[in-house]
Amino acid sequence: MAQKTLPPSASVALLAVIEPDATAVGDHSTGWLSMADFQAIQALICVGALGAAATIDAKIEQAKDDAGAEVKDLEGAAITQLTKADGDDNKQAIIEFWGEDLDIKNDFVFVRLTVTVGGANSDLSAVVLGSHPRQGPASKLNPPSVSELVTL
Repeated sequence: MAQKTLPPSASVALLAVIEPDATAVGDHSTGWLSMADFQAIQALICVGALGAAATIDAKIEQAKDDAGAEVKDLEGAAITQLTKADGDDNKQAIIEFWGEDLDIKNDFVFVRLTVTVGGANSDLSAVVLGSHPRQGPASKLNPPSVSELVTL
């Protein structure tokens, strides 16, 4: 059994959320997140009941600034499409990547998750986590929407 020397919140922070809800057809994106504070990102996409003929796509996009300058997809950082036809109700998908996977030589240092709902409104949510903080405990970078952190 591992010793309780470092709580998980010291190494992982909640960075962004696409709120759980019946989500309309279209693109739904988090805000732009800087990779300056974390070495790695994990995006968790949680699908509930899909509408008739619905499809769900999710990808990571990268940009040069927090306004989305020169936005482009992060190559290889997209899920296989989830569909009602394939029985993908109540499934989850995860996208993970490191800061070094970005086009850093061309100054791409911001990322966001974009989930695209096609065909019909569907229940879904998504969470973006930052891990391996560059300084201090990750929990200090949780957004104000995190109302409580309980650690035993």
